[in-house]
Amino acid sequence: MTVSLEQLRRCHVAVDLGAARTRVFVKGSGLVVDEPSVAAVNTRSGALIAVGALAEQMTGRTPDYIRVMRPVTGGTVVDIEMAQRMLRHLLGEKLRRQLRRKPRLRAAACTPHDSDPLAQRATIETMVGLGARRVELVDTLIAAAVGCGLPVEKPTATMIMVCGAATTQVAVLSLGSIVTAQRVPVGGNAIDNAVIQHLRHQHELMLPSQSVRPLQLALRGNGITADGPTSTEIHGRDVATGLARSVFVDTAAVRQAIHTPLTAVLDGIGKVLRDCPPDLVADLADTGVMMVGGSALLPGLDQMVRDATGMPVHIAERPDVCAILGLGAMLDGKIQPLVLNPLAHAE
Repeated sequence: MTVSLEQLRRCHVAVDLGAARTRVFVKGSGLVVDEPSVAAVNTRSGALIAVGALAEQMTGRTPDYIRVMRPVTGGTVVDIEMAQRMLRHLLGEKLRRQLRRKPRLRAAACTPHDSDPLAQRATIETMVGLGARRVELVDTLIAAAVGCGLPVEKPTATMIMVCGAATTQVAVLSLGSIVTAQRVPVGGNAIDNAVIQHLRHQHELMLPSQSVRPLQLALRGNGITADGPTSTEIHGRDVATGLARSVFVDTAAVRQAIHTPLTAVLDGIGKVLRDCPPDLVADLADTGVMMVGGSALLPGLDQMVRDATGMPVHIAERPDVCAILGLGAMLDGKIQPLVLNPLAHAE
């Protein structure tokens, strides 16, 4: 593990600052916050207008003086002050008072695999702004593996794929730590962008920023796989005239547009398997790949990974909250550390 389980048991609160959503777990209360990582600010007065779901609804619909900000990008805090303000408002006054009563508040936070010291420092500073005296950092891959019930501490290989909004992380775990891992800068946002660009170039249609996910959901009935519906109707704005227009989009073309950025993810999986010891790869033929993260629910993605690797692919029961639930399980002391008895030396 990144930090000892004993240190994590002393923590009072756990935070998963993601590019898409922010989640907070409080010891004894469970998951208390699960909101989009978005804040709307009045640029004239500097006042915070809205955070979370309400701020996300304002995206692309605000007057000039209101700016919608995302203080977290790719699991890294890019605006510490705004991230602190957003977290304070998401927690609410009642919960903040409850945390302030702790004489020495300890916090745990998820960090992406292989994140640089500057990114780690930004996460720590954000938590210190909430009043934390000590901050423990846990690798997202370990937390997500624990959260979806993988036997992380056993000497068998488990492969996990964390599909986030900005990045995809793939790792092989054994004996409670990461054997080999890869972080690919392609996530749900890149897939959304591929759909937007396809409609702009092929149909001269500009799609509203909040219509991409409903489009993917419309294709969910195996739509990204070959046996889904052949076309679907999309509403948007004409690039040339600026007028409202609707077009029928061929799902096979959308499928091809989505597959293009996903080839980088498949390359990352291939690299992890090539760097992994042969004994562990043999285990993976039986256990397969566990997919977690919000983008794991993208229709057809699991089948694509299955075809590329030839291994069984599973999607976690609640893929979007696995990391924070894993961190919460460590805080509650539900995870037992692997005890290895040192061999007694014969005199």
